[in-house]
Amino acid sequence: MPIEPETQAQERKDLAGALRSLRRAAGLSGERLAGRCNMSQTKISRIETGRALPTVMDVERILKALAVPGEVADEILRLARRANVDYASWRTYARVGLHQKQAELKALESSSRVMRHFLPAIPTGLLHVRDYATATLSPTVESDPARDVTRAVNARMERQKILDDTSRSFYFLMTEQAVRWRRAPWEVMAAQCAHMAKVNEKPNVHLGVIPHDAEVPGTPMNIFVVYDDRLVTVELFSGEVVQRDPRDISQHLGLFDLFWEHALTGEAATAFLTDSAQAFMRQRN
Repeated sequence: MPIEPETQAQERKDLAGALRSLRRAAGLSGERLAGRCNMSQTKISRIETGRALPTVMDVERILKALAVPGEVADEILRLARRANVDYASWRTYARVGLHQKQAELKALESSSRVMRHFLPAIPTGLLHVRDYATATLSPTVESDPARDVTRAVNARMERQKILDDTSRSFYFLMTEQAVRWRRAPWEVMAAQCAHMAKVNEKPNVHLGVIPHDAEVPGTPMNIFVVYDDRLVTVELFSGEVVQRDPRDISQHLGLFDLFWEHALTGEAATAFLTDSAQAFMRQRN
């Protein structure tokens, strides 16, 4: 279940307090614990005061250094795993403005070198033409919150400049359904596919498309994006989950590699997208 922000804050506070209490119960100073964990004393202090969120691996090292009994250690590790998961609802983003979400993504992309997008349902915003972006950012059901669509679309278009930064690598992996799902009028769909074919010509951009007839030993359950090996974001209908546990990141990297092995890439992906654009244009006529 997604974690509410208030619960997240309390769990992170509880984790910091528990680690501080365990160190004191062991009779160790922060400096001695840091030495045992091969961490800096400053890092230990920031973890114990809640100013820094430790990874699950950090917590494992601390618990081992403190010789914490198994049952207690398991409970602290469960707390650490929950503390390393963020959840934000789309309603929250709509209240502050969806353009703020675009600004967050821009900052995250600017601090990453390799980004892997798994897109089983729809192309990501970095690949959108303006009319397609407008369609995807507009409210769809009555319960959707109101939003400034034009401002959000402009921010999304601005984000796309990062694709020209050849110091960064982008991998976009879509299913055939993501390409062909008619989210907008025929002519917009044709323009969207043609645009993606053109983007695939950039030297630092790699597009893959998994065709319907490919036999894939896995199920495409969620949109996710892996930023370097630091974090993974997973999209839900109601919001977005951010995971930082190295094991979760490793799992998603493995899934991405698995699906990529069954995709059309390079010139084959470009040809598929070009053919799809032409098919949409024929439907228009």
